[in-house]
Amino acid sequence: MLASCYRNAMALADQHSLASIAFPAISTGVYGYPIESAARIAVVEVSAAMNTSQQIEKAIFCCFSDRDLTIYRRLLDEITAC
Repeated sequence: MLASCYRNAMALADQHSLASIAFPAISTGVYGYPIESAARIAVVEVSAAMNTSQQIEKAIFCCFSDRDLTIYRRLLDEITAC
């Protein structure tokens, strides 16, 4: 369901010709979804959508903590290097 959330948000952004979009770490707060898994899903889905989008030029991941930022940076380096 989390992957679908990112796919749908990216599709809507593309349909509405948005140049940028920002995401918090969805479901990792009150819902307690593990940050490592949530971040991996976010980075994979957003990166895939960015590769096919004609409109979206920038995606921003808003991180609450330094730990979250470290995880997102590592995953971005790992996943986007492929």
